[in-house]
Amino acid sequence: MNKLASIFIIAIAFTSINVFASGNVAKGKVTAATCVACHGIQGNSVVVTFPKLAGQGEGYLLKQLQDFKSNARQDAIMKGTVASLTESNMANLAAYFSKQTITQGVASKSANIALGEQLYRGGNKDKGVTACIACHGPTGAGIPSAKFPALASQHATYITKQLIDFRQDAHNTQVGASAAERNNDYEGMMRNITKHLSNKEIEAVSQYIAGLH
Repeated sequence: MNKLASIFIIAIAFTSINVFASGNVAKGKVTAATCVACHGIQGNSVVVTFPKLAGQGEGYLLKQLQDFKSNARQDAIMKGTVASLTESNMANLAAYFSKQTITQGVASKSANIALGEQLYRGGNKDKGVTACIACHGPTGAGIPSAKFPALASQHATYITKQLIDFRQDAHNTQVGASAAERNNDYEGMMRNITKHLSNKEIEAVSQYIAGLH
């Protein structure tokens, strides 16, 4: 069975088991006042190091908040932000941001869009890199029911940082280093992909994603 088929089977399985109670959008809007400084009004950050949250899958957003709270995903700013949030608060925030509309992103004019598109849509069989389209869809909408995130119009700088962090964590594990970068991906899927990507490829696919809509 090839990697692409395996990923689709995983996505179907996730769809059937990842059922959660949806949060309250109105209550989430109130709580979201604490998020505006970094993530912008309605979840559209204008600072490229902070992700846009608008339109992101509700289940994915909730999982990230839970992971920050449990230290499964580490970030100093987010650790302080989620410290006082209850499970209900996090569910409401996820519901609120998932209902917002993301602002359209733009790829850099100097980016290698052709390479980015090739990796996103076709992967790289020679290096064992699965196409991003398998989990994130042809338009970058993700698979919300499987908690695979939407990527379209996300800041390229933020995407690049996440891919590098996944890759670094894979390297740390390989050499037996204890330092963790980012490792809250399901079954190490992102780490298994990014460990085969060069900086040039990461930059190219990140820019392609930024302009995808």
